[in-house]
Amino acid sequence: MFKRLAAAVFAAPLIFTVLSVTPAHADPLLTISEITLSKALVTVSGLATEQVAVTVKGGYNSDDPADAKTTLHVFLNSQDGGMVDFMVSTELKRTAGTVKDGTWTGPLNVTSSQNSTYKAVAVAIGGYGRPFTGTPPESTQFDGPTLKVIGTHAPKLTALQVPKVVAVGKPYVIKWTVTDADTGKFYETQIRALTGIGKACSDGSAPFQPGLTSPTGTIARAYQAADAKLPHCFLLPNDPYDRAFLGYQVQRLGGVGAVPAKTSAKVGTNVPVTGSVGGPPGRCRIDLQRLYGATAWRSVNTARVRDSGRFTLTATPASQGKIPYRVLMPACNNFVASSSKPFTITGV
Repeated sequence: MFKRLAAAVFAAPLIFTVLSVTPAHADPLLTISEITLSKALVTVSGLATEQVAVTVKGGYNSDDPADAKTTLHVFLNSQDGGMVDFMVSTELKRTAGTVKDGTWTGPLNVTSSQNSTYKAVAVAIGGYGRPFTGTPPESTQFDGPTLKVIGTHAPKLTALQVPKVVAVGKPYVIKWTVTDADTGKFYETQIRALTGIGKACSDGSAPFQPGLTSPTGTIARAYQAADAKLPHCFLLPNDPYDRAFLGYQVQRLGGVGAVPAKTSAKVGTNVPVTGSVGGPPGRCRIDLQRLYGATAWRSVNTARVRDSGRFTLTATPASQGKIPYRVLMPACNNFVASSSKPFTITGV
């Protein structure tokens, strides 16, 4: 599985994926006596998938007739810090014996992204895959065999947002592209891919939009303004998880509006400055800045944007005469920095 960034808040265009970790709790009903792999070394390049036959011997100690068709999956952890930190077999079906003393078999799909040495470390019941919600199944730990994967020309996914920064309330397009990570060139073939937004990307519980790339590896998707607040993703599917995954957070511009409660006040008097930011970018920092000299804006008060998008700041005129102010929201999450129009408060 690709190394995942667990943060729910994203800064700048961000590659992310959703991690479903190897189960850590033992399954009291599942015992494993043997795991074998048909190969110890696999070489795979580009968009190819190589299969390794997996055989598990063991038993599931249940008398429930519903468990007679119990399936298994095997976890393999990277031993040398590869880009893909663990692998999982496809759903293994029982092909011999009984559920209490049987043999389960099936393939492990190996892709070029898995350039590492892996070791079989655990077995769990059922199939592995989306959705990623809920508690992972209990597993039985096992000291299994290793598999060395030599992967080359793995796919690299990128996203190009048009326009580069989207004003709140405006539609946009993302051009998703697949290239060869080793050469930077296209594979010059159409590639089956999926795009998604929202829960499709965060936990796999919503549908994806399927499609084929162009021969130059690109899929262009048009999005509505309301989609911009959701996570986006682009992936190359494989069984039981993706051969490549790119997550993306749309870069947005939220307009800032600010109005002082008074346009003049005695020196040293506090003047509330209220306003709002489009989006809204709730809980982001918002700064009241004063102009010093011709170009130097310096923060003199700070607050947080409320969930409604509203904010309240305090200006305190320190001298007599007109004092220029503005409100700045620094870059926050997937919002770029933006500021209000300057305004003045006259100190008297």
